Amino acid sequence: MNKLRSVSFWRNFKNVIIFLSFTSLIIVVLFTYSLKKKQGYSLFVEFHNAFGVSVGTNVNMRGINIGSVKDIKLRVNTVIVLINIKSTDILIPKNSIIEATQTGLLKDVTIDITPLEIINTNESFHIDHFSNYCYTSQVLCNYHHLYGERGINYDDLVRATTRISQRFDDPRFFSLCYLLIQRLNNISNIMLNFTYDVNKITFLMASYLDKYVIENF
Repeated sequence: MNKLRSVSFWRNFKNVIIFLSFTSLIIVVLFTYSLKKKQGYSLFVEFHNAFGVSVGTNVNMRGINIGSVKDIKLRVNTVIVLINIKSTDILIPKNSIIEATQTGLLKDVTIDITPLEIINTNESFHIDHFSNYCYTSQVLCNYHHLYGERGINYDDLVRATTRISQRFDDPRFFSLCYLLIQRLNNISNIMLNFTYDVNKITFLMASYLDKYVIENF
């Protein structure tokens, strides 16, 4: 009797251990998936210049912050920027433009991602950014390597404005404008005289036709 109880106890104990192990495994898998989701995924973006980008620079898509710059490495001819997308729920089409944009008087720099196509969300929503299958999809995957461009730059705008103002301060510019206005005025006078002559000729021809019709008919 005691032997049967002992066998039954160990059998139940074994089932409990198996159940707890299976439950723990599920919890670990769910926790790992949740942690990956919260940590997001990373992308490498290559620029030929940093353009003011630094660690912590915001990454925006359609005007909404989706991540930040985690690291920057200088190469011989380029700059490699590691950006972190803060959630795996954020889907970025492979066909996108990535620009380092500088705006505002404080020269705030952001990395703007502009999608150039619409992706099929039904097919892409459940894609694992860390799987090999992701690389055959329409969206960017973990550690994808991309090429960035220079976007709107406030310094360029200031430089262009300065050049325009310098052109207005140049006496040769005003001389050229005065000469152009004078030429346009001469052309307008010529056109006015031409119009007057055409009108006069038209009037004489109409008078001649009226006289001819009256005399012959």
